Amino acid sequence: MIQVLFYGGLCFNAKRMFQPLSVFIGLRYVRSRQHKFFVSLITWVSLAGVSLGVAALIVILSVMNGFEGELRERLLSLNAQAHVTATGEAAGDADAALRARLQRLPGVVGVAPYMELTALAVRQPEMLPVQLRGIDPTLEAAVADVRPLLVQGDLGSLQPGSNAIILGRDIADQLGVQLGDAVTLLVPMATANGTPEPRLREFKVGGVFQAGLEDHDNTLVLAQLADVRAFAPLAQGASGLRLRFTDALKVDQFMPAVRAAVGSGYTTSDWTQENASYFRAIRIEKTMMALILLLIVGVAAFNIVAMLVMVVNDKRTDIAILRTFGASPRSIMQTFIVQGLAIGWFGVAAGIVLGVGLARNVSTIVPLLERLLHFQFLDSQVYYITSIPAELHLHDVAWISAAAFALTLLSTVYPALSAARTPPADALRYE
Repeated sequence: MIQVLFYGGLCFNAKRMFQPLSVFIGLRYVRSRQHKFFVSLITWVSLAGVSLGVAALIVILSVMNGFEGELRERLLSLNAQAHVTATGEAAGDADAALRARLQRLPGVVGVAPYMELTALAVRQPEMLPVQLRGIDPTLEAAVADVRPLLVQGDLGSLQPGSNAIILGRDIADQLGVQLGDAVTLLVPMATANGTPEPRLREFKVGGVFQAGLEDHDNTLVLAQLADVRAFAPLAQGASGLRLRFTDALKVDQFMPAVRAAVGSGYTTSDWTQENASYFRAIRIEKTMMALILLLIVGVAAFNIVAMLVMVVNDKRTDIAILRTFGASPRSIMQTFIVQGLAIGWFGVAAGIVLGVGLARNVSTIVPLLERLLHFQFLDSQVYYITSIPAELHLHDVAWISAAAFALTLLSTVYPALSAARTPPADALRYE
């Protein structure tokens, strides 16, 4: 009580110092030991709730960013970052001038010809639909290098005239083939009058790759570009050039120059357009997960409201004395806003430290938990990705912090207004 009279006197004699005093009194209330046990309990629960909510948001979004990055790397492991597709006759490597022109563009690090068509891989009694892609191995390495993904064989087996193919691991398992085995490929075609005339050719397995992505391992077959053209020169499919840039995330900045360079007769597309459904689904999941986890912070903010309401009721006499000595309703409101913000923002800061620490050490923490719990989170027999990746993005931490700060600020408004509206006479009537 003596402290309240002292602070009230300062407010009365030096109104210009009021705002610093509101902050000082609010912080004194935060570390006051005179709170009731229930009020202190709610304070600690609120602080812990805000901290856990912020930390959970940072860790979960970092893990989802990691999975998104892992998916992006696997999609681009065998796919080009951009395609220039011929709309008329197949250009492929015949248009060397176009390839050289594209190679000189800023940001382009690799250009390679390709031809892609749908086929059937036949090995009795199995028959599988596959995507047959003809490539030039000498140029393909600069666009999408398959060599790190090979589990059997090597890229050198794709020589012109060799009729060799490199299969995805799942295709090889389903057909039951090994290196050197023969696989028959069937390409549906039609004559000029529309009569079906499928083309068949026997190819030899020269390698097996495992990209860790079902779309590649289950469907993709690589062959020498010259062999594919000789096998099915009139087949309906895509042909043109595949491109790689210095940064896959900046492909939208490089594509205008590519479109200007190719001119008519070609269409262009990039990996963000071709795989838009994947990343749209990830964005939706991240948004919904963020909203759900933000509810944890919201519940903690409601606890701050309850705690401040009880503190206001407990401090009605102090509020009345401050008002009697000249404190304005605004100053009283600021005092309790400071108290709520100190609790909430300390929780946010603790959550940021905890969340960033966990997100940066996910690769260490997860194996430790797996050993302690004798449980594998991502079973290698079920999932392609067997470890939990994490990518901590600064902008995620920034918006999570801002949202948590805003929620804690809003939670202080009602109790502070209630304190500011407390009539001094009513509060001192029974004192």
